[in-house]
Amino acid sequence: MGDVILALPALEAIRQRFPAAHITALLGKSSALVARLADVFDDEIIVDRVELRDGNKLRSIGKIRRLVKEIRRRKFDFIIDLHSLSETNLLGFLSGARARLYANRENRSLDFFAKFPAKPPAEDKSKHITDRYLEVLLPLNIENAPRFVQIAARRADVEFVKNLLRDQMAETENLVGIFPGAGHPSRRWSLENFAELARLLTQTENPPQLIVFLGPEETDLRGEVERIFPPATVIFDRLSIPELFAAASLLRVLVSNDTGVVHIGAIAGAGLVLVMDERAPLTYLPLTEKIRVVRSGTIDKISVGEVFSATKSFLTNEIV
Repeated sequence: MGDVILALPALEAIRQRFPAAHITALLGKSSALVARLADVFDDEIIVDRVELRDGNKLRSIGKIRRLVKEIRRRKFDFIIDLHSLSETNLLGFLSGARARLYANRENRSLDFFAKFPAKPPAEDKSKHITDRYLEVLLPLNIENAPRFVQIAARRADVEFVKNLLRDQMAETENLVGIFPGAGHPSRRWSLENFAELARLLTQTENPPQLIVFLGPEETDLRGEVERIFPPATVIFDRLSIPELFAAASLLRVLVSNDTGVVHIGAIAGAGLVLVMDERAPLTYLPLTEKIRVVRSGTIDKISVGEVFSATKSFLTNEIV
């Protein structure tokens, strides 16, 4: 999901370059739910790569054959492959499109399947991933495109989230969100640290309404959150992606580990406090200006005081 969100500036630039084109995006299931909100493409083809990789092999082969048939049926004129994996390069070739522009990724791309008068520069992994996506578009004379896109939440989703808060007798203003999950344990600040942060926030002069977000991988944490977080904490563990996006748009600040939710918060307009291991690369950070990154050590060495100070700086308007 984070990769697709960080590619939104490139998708927006493609839309601006070809305003009359019918643009179809090839996306994963969860990332499509966010990308739709950006309104930068007209149609989509959804592919569950994990299912194709890990599912029944014969069934996966059948789905791939149907995918190729569907791609060919649509008779695309131009394929742009921003991520440029070998399988998507091959899929672009099989589409029959007359023009194919692929990211130039050493040892990842099958560049002989590309078909365009000029090539993008070779991938520079020291650059931010958004800049790498935008460099793919240089042969289209797309330069100096904005590096960050903010999106408005749908009104119905915002009202839905506000009604959930009202149902729990919670405030709908002065909201601070906490997301304690992450895809890998090495990227997770401890739940006890998040709970201590929440306790400190309730002791500030104008204490915020706290919301803990739990995704499908964190549902087993609900009981522990209820036990160790302040009693007035609201727990959202059943939100859809658009509803999560709407909730993020209401936050003054979102405190999160390094995971896809922080990217949702960025494009929704929330202030961000990102708790991040010092060994993690900076080339995938959200590009919003409203961000504080706390990475003073390995994830287990980052203190509650540091994260509290960063969070409080948003609440006291020290960061705009």
